[in-house]
Amino acid sequence: MTRYEPRLDLDNIVAIDSHVHIEIGEHSHSSLPQDLSEAASAYFRTDGPRPELDAVAEYYRERNMAAVVFTVDARTNLGQDPIPSAEIAAGAARHNDVLIPYGSVDPLRGAVAVDDARRLIEESGVRGFKFHPTVQGFNPSDERHFPLYAELQAAGIVALFHTGQTGIGAGLPGGRGLRLGLSNPILLDEVAAEFPELQIVMAHPSVPWQEEALSVATHKHNTWIDLSGWSPKYFPPELIRHAGTLLKNRVLFGSDFPLLTPDRWLRDIEQTALKPEALPGIMKDNAVRLLGLDRQS
Repeated sequence: MTRYEPRLDLDNIVAIDSHVHIEIGEHSHSSLPQDLSEAASAYFRTDGPRPELDAVAEYYRERNMAAVVFTVDARTNLGQDPIPSAEIAAGAARHNDVLIPYGSVDPLRGAVAVDDARRLIEESGVRGFKFHPTVQGFNPSDERHFPLYAELQAAGIVALFHTGQTGIGAGLPGGRGLRLGLSNPILLDEVAAEFPELQIVMAHPSVPWQEEALSVATHKHNTWIDLSGWSPKYFPPELIRHAGTLLKNRVLFGSDFPLLTPDRWLRDIEQTALKPEALPGIMKDNAVRLLGLDRQS
């Protein structure tokens, strides 16, 4: 299997979308059980297509954008086999002019997850890992997961965590047992403190814990925020203020495609009070620095 190496034309790429889901794998395998997929579509008021990886690559190529792509391995908590991260990395290697692969491992699998992460880094060339504490059913501040973070820190790999509200499970009885509190960004403060070289991205406006996320990000400079999952016109005012000032060098453009498109994100950001001078960093330059793409071979 071909190991991923980036070949992005950074001079011509206009943006890097740091949050793109691959929800359908080879052989039409879905990343979520059907009830959760349908509930998420209802929550986001969309029944649009779930494109496979090759179609995602073409979508971003048409827009002169690059995209960070991933799935979520929640096999223990959901009882559903994930789309293999090695498969996503191999697809990104085919489209290394526009795609950047993250891996995903199930933290509840303990030492197996550490071994899986090491294999994805060494053999597949993933550039980060996606975690969703609510969907995966784990407390990110639990010391049982520290060996996994140590592995990522040693490899210089990004750790991307879902934070805040989620549409996954919304509307189902008891939210299908998924616990929102596991995605409170204050739980990542301990991770950032214990692993100061680990670059941690807190995904989405962290509603209802936006102030916690901003507090962590201003105190721990190994933490970042991506602006995915919400139309920018609904961003909390304090997030807009920080993104244009104190945190402008550690905020990332992200859409949450396919549930939210980059086209809509770009249209709606114009309706906000975000300082225009912060936008080039948010759209591309911060991600280039975070991912080391300025050092791509």
